[in-house]
Amino acid sequence: MTVLFINTCVRKQSRTLQLAQYFLEKWNDPDIIEIHPENENIRSLDEKTLHIRDHALYENDLDHPVLKYATQFAKADTIVIAAPYWDLSFPAALKVYLERVNAVGVTFYYDETGYPHGLCKAKRLVYIATAGGPLISDVYGYGYVRQLCETFYEIHETVHFIAENLDMPDTDVEKSLADVRTKMDEWFKQSA
Repeated sequence: MTVLFINTCVRKQSRTLQLAQYFLEKWNDPDIIEIHPENENIRSLDEKTLHIRDHALYENDLDHPVLKYATQFAKADTIVIAAPYWDLSFPAALKVYLERVNAVGVTFYYDETGYPHGLCKAKRLVYIATAGGPLISDVYGYGYVRQLCETFYEIHETVHFIAENLDMPDTDVEKSLADVRTKMDEWFKQSA
């Protein structure tokens, strides 16, 4: 069972990363593949890379490097994303990564009516985040990823763990993080 861990945490002392590491330790799987989009130097699609990707898809060359992230994503059994909540969203590196993942014929296809259907193997996606303030909306952060899972990838189970208000003066940060770890523990008990 392959776990794909997409780590978009920038800070070395990231609280989001601390929660993700706790989750992955509980998962206890030796086959965790970690992708750190910042370190991978993944760039957004431009005219040249779109042409290369379109040609690789036309030739059904799923081993082409331009399709590396889409193929890896499609083959994973479980996907874990660590993404701090920034500016009502997530780090730009995650958007660029997901842009590379969305590839017709690899992670999804369109039926004759133009409706997308998933080709991903994953049964679940786990989204882990922290926020310095309150989670005002999940539409652009987790909600965006959840909608991709539902509409394009057909990953039916999406789970969201978040610690909010961590930079607010009255917040007990350690307690907030501990509360999220407790929720993770409960999820593991229910999912076992």
